[in-house]
Amino acid sequence: QVQLVESGGGLVQAGRSLRLSCAASGRTFSSGAMGWFRQAPGKEREFVAAITWAGGSTYYTDSVKGRFGISRDKAKNTVYLQMNSLKPEDTAVYYCAARLRPGNPRTRSDYDYWGQGTQVTVSS
Repeated sequence: QVQLVESGGGLVQAGRSLRLSCAASGRTFSSGAMGWFRQAPGKEREFVAAITWAGGSTYYTDSVKGRFGISRDKAKNTVYLQMNSLKPEDTAVYYCAARLRPGNPRTRSDYDYWGQGTQVTVSS
């Protein structure tokens, strides 16, 4: 069983930065991927970014390209989401997700494990 714990959310002004962390425990990752999704009030949970555990390939949704960066620390079994130039429309609960099998990094149903979520609020 894999446990994911997110941290780093909070309230920031537009244009500022936040870094989210997701610490995984219960398994040592050697394959698969970890991703970040977000869900705003009244909206579907959407893909934000993902990184493959072995090769470090990264994927982003268009609305965050150039502003967000995903990275991993294999030694710590931790994934980070650096969020720069934040906008009010980035406000959402951000969820970390993990899968140990092949799949589409952008597809929510391809992930097997989820964190509890961390709130990010960007004020204008």
